[in-house]
Amino acid sequence: MGSTGHLSNGKLNLNLLRDYYRRELLECLDKCLGSKALVWDDALTGPFGLIAEYSLLKEHEVEKMFPLSDKGLPPSNVQNIIFVTRPKLHLMEQIAQNLLQEEHKGGFRKEYHIIFVPRKSLLCEKKLKESGVYGTLHYIEEFNLSMIPFDSDLMSMEMEGAFKECYLENDYTTMFYVAQSLMTLQFLYGIIPNIQGKGDCAKNVVDMMLRMRRELGGREPQITPQIDNLLILDRNVDLLTPLLSQLTYDGLIDEIFGINNTSVKLPPEKFVSSSQSPEDAPTEKKKIILNSSDELYGELRDKNFNAVGSLVSKKAKTITAEFDERHAAKTVSEMKHFVSKLPHLQQMRQSLSIHTSIAELIKEHTDSEEFLDSLRCQQEFINGLDTDKVNTYVEDCIGKMEPLDKVLRLICIQSYCNNGLKTKVLDYYKREIIQTYGYEHLVTLMNLEKAGLLRQSGQRHYPTIRKSLKLIVDEVNEQNPNDISYVYSGYAPLSIRLAQYHARPGWRSITEVLNLLPGPTIEEIQQIPVALRKRRSSITSSHSSVMDQKVTLVVFLGGVTFAEIAALRFLAQQDDGGTDYVIATTKIISGSTLLDSVMEKLSPVHLNPF
Repeated sequence: MGSTGHLSNGKLNLNLLRDYYRRELLECLDKCLGSKALVWDDALTGPFGLIAEYSLLKEHEVEKMFPLSDKGLPPSNVQNIIFVTRPKLHLMEQIAQNLLQEEHKGGFRKEYHIIFVPRKSLLCEKKLKESGVYGTLHYIEEFNLSMIPFDSDLMSMEMEGAFKECYLENDYTTMFYVAQSLMTLQFLYGIIPNIQGKGDCAKNVVDMMLRMRRELGGREPQITPQIDNLLILDRNVDLLTPLLSQLTYDGLIDEIFGINNTSVKLPPEKFVSSSQSPEDAPTEKKKIILNSSDELYGELRDKNFNAVGSLVSKKAKTITAEFDERHAAKTVSEMKHFVSKLPHLQQMRQSLSIHTSIAELIKEHTDSEEFLDSLRCQQEFINGLDTDKVNTYVEDCIGKMEPLDKVLRLICIQSYCNNGLKTKVLDYYKREIIQTYGYEHLVTLMNLEKAGLLRQSGQRHYPTIRKSLKLIVDEVNEQNPNDISYVYSGYAPLSIRLAQYHARPGWRSITEVLNLLPGPTIEEIQQIPVALRKRRSSITSSHSSVMDQKVTLVVFLGGVTFAEIAALRFLAQQDDGGTDYVIATTKIISGSTLLDSVMEKLSPVHLNPF
């Protein structure tokens, strides 16, 4: 799995959180005595890989690992079969099928167990009972893995259904998991004194957190608080930002190839070494881990893509110059000094080669006419140009049958920037989409309306919000930015402007704008025992230069984009920012994955009444 040193480099040592989860997992596994095989719900293998590597599991008698499928379990001689699964009904059907097949084979001499992640569910247990397999399970455990540390300032719950569940299905189960994971963070890093938030889901989470804390009755660990502020933002407070094309290095990698659990799979042909013959060239996609343990990636990830080329070129020159130092080394000590630097230089050269290839792949995409035309259209919309009528570029995209998610993204952006579309414009778009892409997408359009991504025109708040919060910035320096708007080349993410005002001068200065955004504004103070307050202030005064920067945990409910993460990191680096940021989210998203989560996956045959 590689080193996790990068997790301890931030203001919060997130290795503590990782170690906490590791202990909990091993306790679960150790309840089964003897050899074990783990049967994985596929969606959990990535998150678990960031918590516990296979070598650690082997130390606890895990001999085999299989993906959960309806084809049954491969033969094995282990004593325990442990299903590790999310509480989803369709997965219970697969587990029941597996157990019934084992029974048919006469294979019930083994012991069978389930670990639910993050919690067990009564509905799932009922399903197992109905399937007739509940009695064959020796134990049912839950492992509360929720906030998974991705990097020194970033955690994700990797719950891709959170947005759909909250805004389409009115199911707030994920919000309970968020509240619980925030309680875990307070258990490890101390009580967070100041809580603010915006949105219905944020209110839901804060209410649950405060109730959970009351139920503890003061029995929580007495830890000096390490987090000063908690800021919770609903995704529907800012639906525009994730719909726009991200223009940071990280954001573009995610938009084009998809980053999952800090890794990306890329076309293999870009990573063929010059010594390889065409026959030996790899056919499998190249998997690359993306976190700040890669020094160069740490420098590139939050840059606007237009600044990446010059930075990579500068790095290449520096590395070449450092390699050339060996020719100048005359004495033994000089040679020794060069040799000591060699592993780091070789690592940097390899990293440079990888990121040069990635940058070339991105450039092919960003230089394409399709990308540039779409970007131009988006920028016209956010500047308020011609948002109230049918857009000819969107019409052309539908006519050429371009990918539906691209078309829907543009229409949703237009809808947001116009504060809804006129009835005749919206009806025209709907009719064209259904005629071109199929009538099954009627359900998708209904979902988009229900989630607030598409709507009929109402009061025009967007121009007011855009002006009051200076969301559009004309002069953007993409190479050396002085404002967060660099992440979208001229548009400042509304969500991050809110975080910026939250830090300085405070939300009271933008009360009128907050009232235009959906959902309540939340403000709570959590009392901290006097002894801990005194200890905190004594630490602060003895390290005044270091400790002036407060720590704010920003939680995005319903997802956050890499561009927004970059903008928050940019704010933390500013001298007048006043706070460092740690970011947590239900899922890292892009416009495509956000829309995909609410698109109905139906084929025409399912909707055919005949």
